[in-house]
Amino acid sequence: MVRSSAADPPSGLLSWGQRRARWVLAATVLGSALTFIDTTVVSIALPAVGADLGAGSAGLTWVVNGYTLSLAALVLLGGSLGDRYGRRRIFLLGVACFAGASALCGLAPDVTVLVAARALQGIGGALLVPTALAILQSSFAPEHRARAIGAWSGLTGVAAAVGPFAGGWLVQTTSWRWVFLVNLPIALAVVLIARRHVPESRDPAACPQLDVPGAALLVSGLGALTLGLTTAAGDDPSVPRTGGALAAGAGLLAAFLLRERHAVSPLLPPALLGRRLFVVANVITFVVYAGLGAVFFVLVVALQVGAGFSPVAAGLSLLPVTALMLLLSPSAGALVHRVGPRVPMTAGPLVAALGVLLLGRAGPGSHYLLEVLVPAAVFGAGLTLLVTPLTATVLGALPTEQAGLASGVNNAVARTAGLLAVAAIPLVGGLGETGLTDPARVREGFPVVMGVCAGLLAAGGLLSAVALRPAVRDRS
Repeated sequence: MVRSSAADPPSGLLSWGQRRARWVLAATVLGSALTFIDTTVVSIALPAVGADLGAGSAGLTWVVNGYTLSLAALVLLGGSLGDRYGRRRIFLLGVACFAGASALCGLAPDVTVLVAARALQGIGGALLVPTALAILQSSFAPEHRARAIGAWSGLTGVAAAVGPFAGGWLVQTTSWRWVFLVNLPIALAVVLIARRHVPESRDPAACPQLDVPGAALLVSGLGALTLGLTTAAGDDPSVPRTGGALAAGAGLLAAFLLRERHAVSPLLPPALLGRRLFVVANVITFVVYAGLGAVFFVLVVALQVGAGFSPVAAGLSLLPVTALMLLLSPSAGALVHRVGPRVPMTAGPLVAALGVLLLGRAGPGSHYLLEVLVPAAVFGAGLTLLVTPLTATVLGALPTEQAGLASGVNNAVARTAGLLAVAAIPLVGGLGETGLTDPARVREGFPVVMGVCAGLLAAGGLLSAVALRPAVRDRS
């Protein structure tokens, strides 16, 4: 008679400490790190991309938004594909797509090819991001899942912290192309590990029909809005073209919402809109992450182009943010448990807004420690207060069995906010045409953009104070 043990669960699921469990964790961490690192290092490379490929502000914003657009619009569909066809299979497909697109990015002869390759990267990210966590959830025994997901969060956080420095070093010592090409050996390692060690899983209750028309409407609508905002930033914008794109985007998104009301397996179930707390938390997410998306884009560009710092220094400017979030996020979670989400979600964005205003003063001759790293630490302290309570509020607004859906929708909302904010930066800061590569115009427009971002963050804090009532629970 063979006795079961904690190291060998009777169900066949993995337990913490098993050799295979470590390999599964390694595959999901490395796969997720591809997308997390890529988000920060590409912004650092933008000045070099503009100089090498002759790209203007519109081209540079599309280098970021081509990726964000496809990722934001398709991440929910990616999760559904994993549930239906197998999470390991879709995860591997996402990694392969991301790697192939990274190679194309690194070899791109012009900005048009680079933007198209970035859109393919976003498709790969939409496949691997939701399936990575789903693999951990389905592979580990219930009593070991929290520890596995906690380890995943910590290790991907370390990767996110190293990414900006590594990206700045690559740009400064080699070429911006290596920011993309370095993904290839990591992706190869993920594929080899996953094929050998990651078990396959799927959801037997998954709906056989996928909401492909809904995804197409969402991609088209967000793409049209992004095009409209980007076009409006030109020195001589075409009002009919801009207005037409914005109107088309609004119409397509309205059609998406209408489609979701009648779809068999909607990406955005209409019942979610009846959950007051869930809706409020996602509105706050949209407002706050619009500001954050613009800050993370424009800061590293302005520090290089406007203030004259090196790519490495620009990358290291984000280190205090990541370090504080890694060190203090558990304490923020404990604070939420004691006082609820309202206080930290009010204070966090307000503190972050102060940090953004201070960062907006950076320019030529600025003291790096006092005028970049210290304000970045203030910004990071605000984010630490905000992010964990916001995530907990979103997940707690729906039943436990819908946690994956809650996380996916909130992820899509956050990325959509960043997508539209980055598209609007040249318009808001007067940085159209070649503005993002012109030192004088960057120095003039950077404080304006950062002021608007601080306003968005402050609005998110005030909205939290008004809409999150500690004595009232969401009963819908």
